[in-house]
Amino acid sequence: MTTLRNSSWRLIQPSFFLIGIPGLEESQHWIALLLCVLYLLALLGNVTILLTIWTDPSLHQPMYLFLAMLSGIDLVLASSTAPKTLAVLLVHAHEIGYTVCLIQMFFIHAFSSMESGVLVAMALDRYVAICHPLHHSTILHPRVIGRIGMAVLVRGLLLLLPFPILLRRLVFCQATVIGHAYCEHMAVVKLACSESTVNRAYGLAVALLVVGLDVLAVGVSYALILQAVLKVPGGEARLKAFSTCGSHICVILVFYVPGMFSFLTHRFGQQVPHHVHVLLATLYLLVPPALNPLVYGVKTQQIRQRVLRVFDIKGQI
Repeated sequence: MTTLRNSSWRLIQPSFFLIGIPGLEESQHWIALLLCVLYLLALLGNVTILLTIWTDPSLHQPMYLFLAMLSGIDLVLASSTAPKTLAVLLVHAHEIGYTVCLIQMFFIHAFSSMESGVLVAMALDRYVAICHPLHHSTILHPRVIGRIGMAVLVRGLLLLLPFPILLRRLVFCQATVIGHAYCEHMAVVKLACSESTVNRAYGLAVALLVVGLDVLAVGVSYALILQAVLKVPGGEARLKAFSTCGSHICVILVFYVPGMFSFLTHRFGQQVPHHVHVLLATLYLLVPPALNPLVYGVKTQQIRQRVLRVFDIKGQI
């Protein structure tokens, strides 16, 4: 009977309705403008980073190869979120198909997990570069980097694949209105009128596993880096060692701080206004992809010089 009811719902109501950012309807065009600027920055910046690293053999080093992975993930993450969100806010295209919603959800959460994994890999690269500089190229040779990238990809796919699979067993017999600007996992789970304990438990377990282990790995890496740097004689040498980690630390803060705030407010922050949570959750998916290329472009001399050289050549032509 449950199966029949579930099938009937999908036949009669095959779509969800995305509200956008409830409570800020009068400001949604300005919010859409901000999101559009962030999306364009993400596209331009990450494509520039990818082309710069791809075309310059001198940048085919572990740090820049991991940066290329980060840029590729950011492009997918931003493109999975921004187009539909902008359509909802600008032209009121609120409807989203059931299957499309599940696909969007999978891509957003899977690639967020992959981004976290790449940040751990970049922390490992900084640790090897500072603590074992003479063996950096032998420890992190291209084959090892490829395996790390594959492990990050497989982890994201395997951990998040159960999200849409588990959601397909739920019954949505009443409201199909999602109080969000995109298909967020918990926002969809809360609409179900059937038992969703497994979905909630698995979502919490994945979040704690991915974020908890990754933050721990990054923390241990930087604790070892700090310990090694403090042993270096001379303030200038220490400053140079810290400066090599500056851009990565900025990217880590931009990614984890808003993400953890969004995660905690979704589950435990009943006092936080819903529109604040939705706005922050949306910005969380677009701000890191937009800022990461700027951070690395400003703080990484090789990237900055290469990009300026390309634009200088184009200007002379």
